Amino acid sequence: MREDVLKIYDKVVEANPNFIRKGKTMPYTSANGYMFSLLNKDGEFGIRLSKEDTLEFDNAYGAKPLKSHGAIMREYVLIPKSLLTDEETLGKYLQKGHEYVMSLPPK
Repeated sequence: MREDVLKIYDKVVEANPNFIRKGKTMPYTSANGYMFSLLNKDGEFGIRLSKEDTLEFDNAYGAKPLKSHGAIMREYVLIPKSLLTDEETLGKYLQKGHEYVMSLPPK
């Protein structure tokens, strides 16, 4: 299962020239000193979103928190399995995650 989600994750990240996949065992994207997406060891894909985008995501898909290493990842939404096949929507939310971290003070 994790390998299937990894293929989807890589495809969505590669589709946007602004994103660079980092991490060998724990893939992630970052900008401005902040991570904005990751694939955890359980094969769960999460995107960091602003409060407004989290509300939009919750209304459309039901926002569940992402856990990694047993801890809840603050500001991240867990991408539901039903959305993994919709690369266009995933790309849209990944872009929103990128825009959100770019709006934060640089680290």
